[in-house]
Amino acid sequence: MNRQVVEQLPALLTVPRAAELLGISRASAYRYAAAGDLPVRRLGGRVYVVTSRLLVMIGETTAA
Repeated sequence: MNRQVVEQLPALLTVPRAAELLGISRASAYRYAAAGDLPVRRLGGRVYVVTSRLLVMIGETTAA
C-alpha cells in the first residue's frame, strides 16, 4: 500500500473502504468482520475497522 495513502487514513474505516483497500469484496469483508478476522469496533450500531490494527495485521506497520 502506498505510504502516502496509509498516512491519510482515518483511525476507523468503514467495512466497504477496508474491503477496497484489501482488494476483497464488501460481502467478504463483512463475513471476515463477523468471524473476528478483521479488527472491528462497533459504534452506534455501525461496524468500523480499526485502521492501526488492520495495518499491523497486513504488515504495513508495527504495533505502537
